[in-house]
Amino acid sequence: MTQYLLSVWGTENAEIPSDDEMAKIYADVDVVNQALKAEGAMVFGGGLHPVDTATVVRVKDGEVSTTDGPFAETKEQLGGFWIIEAPDLDAALEWAAKATIACRAPVEVRPFQDEPEA
Repeated sequence: MTQYLLSVWGTENAEIPSDDEMAKIYADVDVVNQALKAEGAMVFGGGLHPVDTATVVRVKDGEVSTTDGPFAETKEQLGGFWIIEAPDLDAALEWAAKATIACRAPVEVRPFQDEPEA
């Protein structure tokens, strides 16, 4: 089985859903989470705090520095993710379709690289 990253993307300044809508989103995402677990496809997943809580750590000329904020200056930001196991891309895309409906945001699907053989 291949592991896939299903990343949830949103716009930083998007309209915040009402409390009722957020409750529906959380409930719908929980349904997807429970289905992933029941199928043995769930590895790990979670939502992220807003981008203003991010810290970037980088190295240049051997010096490590930290800066506040997201790495990329872009409107779209990573808001959460799932790591799943699926037999192939088609199966991962089926899970992503369920995820995008549940969280009401775009979901990018990317396979993890295979481990190098020792």
